[in-house]
Amino acid sequence: MTSGEPEPGGTRIEVTGDRNNVADSIGVAISGNSARVVILPAEAVHWARAVEAPLGAGNLPGSASGVFIGRTDELTELRRLLAEAGEVAVTQAPRTRAIHGLGGIGKSALALHYAHTYRKSYTLVWWITAETTDQIVTGLAGLAMRLCPQWATTADVHARAAWAILWLQWHPGWLLVFDNAENLEDLCHYLGMLPDGHHLATSRKATGWQAVAPTMRLGLLTAEASADLLCTLAFGGPQAPSPEQREQAKALAAELGYLPLALEQAGAYLFETGTDLADYRALVGQVLDTAVGGINPERTIARVWRHTLAAIESRNAKAIGALHAMAWLAPDGIPRSLLAPLFPDILALGQALGVLHAYNMISFSADRRTVSIHRLVQAVLRQRATIESDEKLLGRHEAEHLIRQALPTQNDAIDSWEQLLPHVFALAASTSSRSPASTETADILEAAAQYLYRQGRDAHTVPLRAATLAQYEQVLGDAHPSTLAGRNNLASAYWAAGKLERAIPLFEAILAQREQVLGNVHRDTLLSRNNLATAYESTGDLGRAISLFEVTLAQCEQLLGNAHPDTLSSRNNLANAYRAAGDLERAIPLLQATLAQREQVLGNAHPSTLTSRNNLASTYLAAGNLGRAIPLFEAALTQREQVLGDAHPSTLTSRNNLAGAYRAAGDLERAIPLFEATLAQCEEVLGDAHPDTLSSRNNLAGAYRAAGDLERAIPLLQATLAQREQVLGDAHPDTLSSRNNLAYAYESAGDRKRAIPLLKAILAQREQVLGDAHPSTLISRNNLASAYFAAGDLEQTIPLLQVTLAQCEQVLGDAHPDTLTIRSNLDHARVAASTVQQSDSATRATGCLDLPSPRPGPPEQGITPSGLST
Repeated sequence: MTSGEPEPGGTRIEVTGDRNNVADSIGVAISGNSARVVILPAEAVHWARAVEAPLGAGNLPGSASGVFIGRTDELTELRRLLAEAGEVAVTQAPRTRAIHGLGGIGKSALALHYAHTYRKSYTLVWWITAETTDQIVTGLAGLAMRLCPQWATTADVHARAAWAILWLQWHPGWLLVFDNAENLEDLCHYLGMLPDGHHLATSRKATGWQAVAPTMRLGLLTAEASADLLCTLAFGGPQAPSPEQREQAKALAAELGYLPLALEQAGAYLFETGTDLADYRALVGQVLDTAVGGINPERTIARVWRHTLAAIESRNAKAIGALHAMAWLAPDGIPRSLLAPLFPDILALGQALGVLHAYNMISFSADRRTVSIHRLVQAVLRQRATIESDEKLLGRHEAEHLIRQALPTQNDAIDSWEQLLPHVFALAASTSSRSPASTETADILEAAAQYLYRQGRDAHTVPLRAATLAQYEQVLGDAHPSTLAGRNNLASAYWAAGKLERAIPLFEAILAQREQVLGNVHRDTLLSRNNLATAYESTGDLGRAISLFEVTLAQCEQLLGNAHPDTLSSRNNLANAYRAAGDLERAIPLLQATLAQREQVLGNAHPSTLTSRNNLASTYLAAGNLGRAIPLFEAALTQREQVLGDAHPSTLTSRNNLAGAYRAAGDLERAIPLFEATLAQCEEVLGDAHPDTLSSRNNLAGAYRAAGDLERAIPLLQATLAQREQVLGDAHPDTLSSRNNLAYAYESAGDRKRAIPLLKAILAQREQVLGDAHPSTLISRNNLASAYFAAGDLEQTIPLLQVTLAQCEQVLGDAHPDTLTIRSNLDHARVAASTVQQSDSATRATGCLDLPSPRPGPPEQGITPSGLST
């Protein structure tokens, strides 16, 4: 046999004799560049030439019936790469391809499915475990045993491997799969010796393939494919789970990072044990090394990666140290500069990251400035650290040290903060009893929370505030001033996020502690009293809120003076509470005085001055004085855009309020685009379920309804109500507003069967929560009357309007726009009743009554409840 041209790094066998006439002996190199040459006897050479592979011959592990989901495109691409011309021809040039990716990504599964799918295109399909040279030799030896047992039974493993190589050279058209190839030099040897078939390799290594074969990087499954795989394995088919279980499967798939092996392991565990998907999510870190029926114990996620980690550590110990630190950071967007302090120089950093990248344990961003690590790799490393570490969690201290060194030194370092924030949040999420508490850790978390607070994103600080408080409680004790401040800040974050059921008990506890520790008139005690009153107001408990605001204002004036900023904030907050209660005669003068003092003390463009200007405009709007409200709203918005920026939450509030004023004036052409822009910004800045986003969505839907666009209004109102019920609770004032608005939209669409029961339920809830004479209760009573009127039920309409009018005159005043609207409605109803009586017929009233003018979102607070910080 003549020698051929080897592929790079390959070695052709050397033979004696002629290929057409079987030689007495042939020497075959079976083990790489330092080749071990085996001399095969004439008998073996004869069988290598004479034996043909049986139809369908192969040794594939598993069957084609295994679950294979979400890799159709990859399978098609792999086929294209290996056989672009279609079926394999015996004269085809050698074609080699490699699949690489993270351990557990599904490389072997894809190769196996390819081999099963196209096995009829090959004379033989042979699977070889290729992690070591010895395994490759053993795999080839198995081929000899399969094809020529009459000779191979008495030969040693190296002779069998040499026979297999000789057979493959004489019988083209086969497929060899080298699974989990580690030493690419060994692979080159066999690729060069065997040109007459297809080679498919899988490997955890991403680099070093340039001289061996083109590669396909295998990525994660899609979210939908991952959920399909989980459901198929856990429930017996994609149609079996309920919609709720399907959603839980999506959440679990995300938790598992869409990694196929982890999904397979989870599905088998769920099927065998009957564990709930939500419960499995809580157990993820503990079951990554657990094998159940059908799962090879050596193929669990933890064990697969254990081998990878050992290989990395043998090459670069510092790389493993960096990986353990990354386990406690966010999985994506880890700056190389953040990791730099772990290494003596940039060269060492690059070498370590290069090794991690070579084994697919990390990936680089397009600009190479940041790296990412799979979240399940992190879970395995954290679990390993928990099990193997007695005193401190492996890598945790290093992660904290890196973040502490990277903290921006200037308040306005927005880009630096935004890049660091995900990693601070990850640190907060992993804070536990196993990580020693320290004020240094608390300082990191507090610094990040304060940055967000300065950005107007206090609602996003809940995880940071909670972790900070836990640190202070452990280190400083329950009553230390820093602990009290931390508790206050956590309550404030809950309040900003609309979680009043958590905020109020905390505010009450803080106030009691501060009264006991600091005294009744200490500035921090006054702050706590203000914050608690604000929280009461948010729930609609205006009686307790106003009483507490009045006490706080009197104490501020006595302790701090009439013009102190805290006194002005207290005065502003009391005025807002009066406005919320419909007491505009006391609210407007108080707000006017506060604005004048703030302009004098703080300046015209100070954020607190802008808040006062906004609140006064809102109160003018509530009084129906659009001529004064709209110019003030416009001025406040312009100044906030200039001082705070276009997307600051307070700027968004101003934009919402101005749009509400335009709507109240009937200028929907200006109101709707402004509402739409505000909602888009709220969703981006605050999140989809933030209370302010929900208010913005509610207001936009109201504007659509006012424009007669019920097709857009009703679905938006339904979605907002569902979210408010979930986020704020069933009886929260904002939830009741949403329910009221949806009911009125149903009424506008003529759907009284849904409108009237909803309006009756809302009125009952508002009477119970807000009181019988609250402005919102009066509006509900009027709306129910309007629905009865439209249904022709004047016996229900007129008494409701009479009661409502009497209360409006008492609460809002005789000339308030809402009073005028309801008086007009009552007159209209009486005329309709008179017409019906005079005709002595069953004629029903038609049309509907007017509603009181819409109001923008709730007024802002001068000092948000977060108040002072540590």
